[in-house]
Amino acid sequence: MIAIDTSSLRRWSRNEPGIDVARTRQAILSDEAILPPIVLAEALSSPAVEQEFIDFVLTLPLLDIEEGYWRRAGDLRRSFLRDGFKAKLSDALIAQACIDKDIPLITHDADFRHFLRAGLKLA
Repeated sequence: MIAIDTSSLRRWSRNEPGIDVARTRQAILSDEAILPPIVLAEALSSPAVEQEFIDFVLTLPLLDIEEGYWRRAGDLRRSFLRDGFKAKLSDALIAQACIDKDIPLITHDADFRHFLRAGLKLA
């Protein structure tokens, strides 16, 4: 399985060029794509989202959340903020879900590089 971040999922839906888009396409075509739950919420949040996109996104499987996830995500974000790194709550939630399952993440968002030191794998 390969997790997909909102940035790459949106870029894929607009058929934008990029390695992340190609990897997203391949993960979807090979039935390896999985979404952290926060990605589903983000993907459906845009007021301009099209119904076709909504229908497709709802077909993708979601990562299960492990016991203690919320605590670990909070601890993860706090540690990064304490060290002076940028750490949006949504990014910390996505990263922790992937770290817990040892699943790589496809993303176009450079902010995820900070989470590598916590065990996040980027695809």
